[in-house]
Amino acid sequence: MSDRSAANTATPTTTAATDLDPDVASFNALTESDCRGRLTSCLNVPRWVEHVAAGRPFADWPALASAAEHAAASLEPGEVDSALAGHPRIGEKATDAKHDAELSSREQAGVDASDSAVVEALAAGNAAYEQRFDRVFLIRAAGRSSTEILAELQRRLDNDDEAEQAETVTQLREIALLRLKEML
Repeated sequence: MSDRSAANTATPTTTAATDLDPDVASFNALTESDCRGRLTSCLNVPRWVEHVAAGRPFADWPALASAAEHAAASLEPGEVDSALAGHPRIGEKATDAKHDAELSSREQAGVDASDSAVVEALAAGNAAYEQRFDRVFLIRAAGRSSTEILAELQRRLDNDDEAEQAETVTQLREIALLRLKEML
């Protein structure tokens, strides 16, 4: 067992798969290809995918979550760009083949697309954000209302580039962890 794998297990290496959290046990049992594909849908950053996949087997969800969170603690600008390419604008349907329409739709369920004022405010906010930061606005929309999302968008428009990069990485990490947990 590698040192990295040993660090990710809270139980002895002789623990049977049936003693593990069944969802994590299934994740541990995925083929390398299936594992990488599923991880890529969580966060399209090859370094992150490699780190998490190489950490298997995980003893339980906390060990898996810790490894995933640690690997996404900092992302290089190119990694952020790669990850953002998989996300549609907040308030818009995923139309690009690179977007995971099912995940995005579920995550943005709190955005009231029937409220024209919300749709217009999000469109204006998205445009201002893209003009300011030259990338799509990203926020963990799951569990947030349209009002909360709009308030965060407006607040983040005042960030400097460094602060916004850090917030974007935080949001990508939160989304990745939510997607990873849902995948199990």
